Amino acid sequence: MTMPVLDLQKTLDQTLAQQPVCGAVAMVGNSETVLASAVAGLADPATGKPMALDAIFQIASMTKAVTSLAAMQLVERGQLSLDDPIGPVLPELAAPDLLTGFDPDGKPMLQPAKTPITLRHLLTHTSGLGYSFTSANMAKAQGKVPPASVASITAPLMFEPGTGWLYGVSSDWVGRAIESVTGQTLGAYMAEHIFGPLAMHDTGFAVAPDKVDRRVPMLSRQEDGMVPFPLEIGGGDAAEFQSGGGGLYSTAADYMRFLRMILNRGALDGQQIVSPDSIANMAQNQIGEMRAGQMESVVPLLARNHDLFPDMHCGWGLGFLINPEPGPAGRAAGSLAWAGLPNCYFWIDPASDIAGLVLMQFLPFADEAALNVLAAVEAQAYRASN
Repeated sequence: MTMPVLDLQKTLDQTLAQQPVCGAVAMVGNSETVLASAVAGLADPATGKPMALDAIFQIASMTKAVTSLAAMQLVERGQLSLDDPIGPVLPELAAPDLLTGFDPDGKPMLQPAKTPITLRHLLTHTSGLGYSFTSANMAKAQGKVPPASVASITAPLMFEPGTGWLYGVSSDWVGRAIESVTGQTLGAYMAEHIFGPLAMHDTGFAVAPDKVDRRVPMLSRQEDGMVPFPLEIGGGDAAEFQSGGGGLYSTAADYMRFLRMILNRGALDGQQIVSPDSIANMAQNQIGEMRAGQMESVVPLLARNHDLFPDMHCGWGLGFLINPEPGPAGRAAGSLAWAGLPNCYFWIDPASDIAGLVLMQFLPFADEAALNVLAAVEAQAYRASN
């Protein structure tokens, strides 16, 4: 497969000229190499600073795939189990309550859940835990809690574990399980076992002082255009924990190394990060007939309602959305994907040996223009491969 850099650059330039998106970085690779990179537009419209290829983004929920891989490393070592109750590792989840409704005063009515939560439930978002911005009932049950606090990820279950799919805070608990069994912070564990071996030198839960000028500021689309929106998704210095669900900062080049490692069945440049069997397990649908990928937002400022494949019955592996049929922009059936709140997107297509990503830095998630940028980049990747 060949893809001249100019083709992807031309695609990104033309798309941003037609879409109200300030700036973006796009990259496409395969198991052997990075095939093409492109950068267009502005990182900061307030100052006119151009977007740069080495720009550092809050990748938000693209963190989840990394956290899932870290958990699978520990499953291989026998430090975590996919199907044992997680309670001994995470006492906070040992005896969860199930929300059954609200009394006339609006107080949550609870009963003990019958099914223990497992790591598999957490990795597949079938634990019963949601997000307050995607579940009105969870928001009501939680009440007001400080952001980036343990209280913000603590809530009654919306359903018995294993009986439904609800996107939410489960990956944050996976991160805390990793900390529990290793005695390390999540960032320290990832640096030693993932970022170091993969040479992902610009990825972590904080941005080094000498790299701060490479950060892309967060924006929000308002009626009068893009405005600054200084949100630290992982909580920044005020965070009570390092968010396995959304706290990482990274670059396109770094995250492409992670995606290429997945294409190479757990290895990259001679470093075997996780076994081929674990990668195969992560890439298989784990939720049976349940449908994954549909997200309803109760906070339009943060996210739009979203379903990347509304005409498909998508599955979920151990960390990834899985499309059961070919996607409209080119990806093959069985591809893996997910995204991050500030309109960051990736996909991994093992059948075609292609991985791609598009990084932007504005809200709300699933913005129509941002999705158009993703579709254009993906379509160009597959045009070049034919």
